[in-house]
Amino acid sequence: MDAEISREQGDINTGDLRAAYIATLDEHTRYWLDQDAQYFLHQALSTPVMNVLTKTEGAYIEDLRGKRYLDLHGNGVHNAGFSNPDVIEAVIKQLREHLAFTPRRYTNIPAVKLAKKLVEVTPPELTRVLFCPGGSEAIEMAVALAKHVTGKWKTISFWDSYHGNGFQASSLGGEEHFSTGQGPMIPGAFHIEFPNYYRNPWALTDQQAIDEAYLRQLKVILQRHPDIAAIIAEPISSTPVVPSEYYWRQIREICDRHNILLIFDEIIEGFGRTGKWFACEHYVTPDVLVLGKSLGGGLLPFAGIVTKEKFNVLQHRSIGHFTHEKNPLCSAAGLAAIEYIQENKLVANAALLGDYLFEKLTALKTRFPVVGNVAGKGLHLGIDLVRDPQNKARATAYAEQIMYDCLEQGVAFKVIEGNILTLRPALTITKDECDLIVTALENAFDRNKL
Repeated sequence: MDAEISREQGDINTGDLRAAYIATLDEHTRYWLDQDAQYFLHQALSTPVMNVLTKTEGAYIEDLRGKRYLDLHGNGVHNAGFSNPDVIEAVIKQLREHLAFTPRRYTNIPAVKLAKKLVEVTPPELTRVLFCPGGSEAIEMAVALAKHVTGKWKTISFWDSYHGNGFQASSLGGEEHFSTGQGPMIPGAFHIEFPNYYRNPWALTDQQAIDEAYLRQLKVILQRHPDIAAIIAEPISSTPVVPSEYYWRQIREICDRHNILLIFDEIIEGFGRTGKWFACEHYVTPDVLVLGKSLGGGLLPFAGIVTKEKFNVLQHRSIGHFTHEKNPLCSAAGLAAIEYIQENKLVANAALLGDYLFEKLTALKTRFPVVGNVAGKGLHLGIDLVRDPQNKARATAYAEQIMYDCLEQGVAFKVIEGNILTLRPALTITKDECDLIVTALENAFDRNKL
């Protein structure tokens, strides 16, 4: 099949740099890569893959050759660090107590404790919890709740967003990658652009003027479709792009005025990632907060929603009817992870070191014109690489070079949208490890010229 080479995620990358990287791996590693490719159903973002891991621990991953990498991706599960010993002990204890599953008609103490803990750490208005196996299901639950509560059925979400792989979740997502070829998706799913101050299409510089231009897209849809049930968004995008407080306050007011539920997907940004327990705390309280990834403690898949007391009105329906809805093993892992984050003050660490890293990365702009923009909050940061600071043309091929150079130096990260280096380390990271990231980038920018 003829197709443009993808350099973004890396897993379907068939370019020369990928081939050169694979060639540096030893025979043992290449054998297992071949075995992986032989037995898994191939798909764009997970098979074939680029290396084989034998250990994930703390802020690091380790490959078959014993080479360690400071991992800045972690699929978002590693807020408390990979293989966190407290989480492991909690899971082992739960297994030894012979309570790893309870049928649906029964509850269990770990699940109740986790629900209570979530109510404690989320904004005060959020008091009701529902669990499920994964983030896609959590998104589906949130939208189902909005439809029942409002009596309406259409949705507004954002282009380029990702909310999961179910039909409803894929319809909400703004990437064609997850919907093309699926036939008709869920009807009534409208999309608007996420506010982007660096790359706004009007070349505006006034932040509120940019916000108003983006908000106009929403208002136009609402004029023609009064039956919108929910607006679904990440409060800070995964790229990341950080909207203004003004923008989300306007959205909050619009939702209240039109009887629309505001759903924040914090599957990536939750649990301290942005320097607060939840990214919504930088802005407004949503009607439904969607959580996942680190909720499983980095060991087990688990997700859920937290919503307001007034929406506890579906006693006659079952929007979260899952076999592992109140899984005690997953609950024990989630509770241990949250307690670890609390006891070790990882939210404050994310805020402190996030500011430090942001300042260091921003300073690179003066030395390296290829660094067009640095954005993010806490330990959720992105570097937009450009071929020309004036026209902001994306330095896509160059970003891939930088990724491999840093990988060779022991720093692993993901590239989004072809040119944006996304940096999301474990919240356990130290100041020295922040310096390691900056040094690796400096070395890579020095060695690789546009």
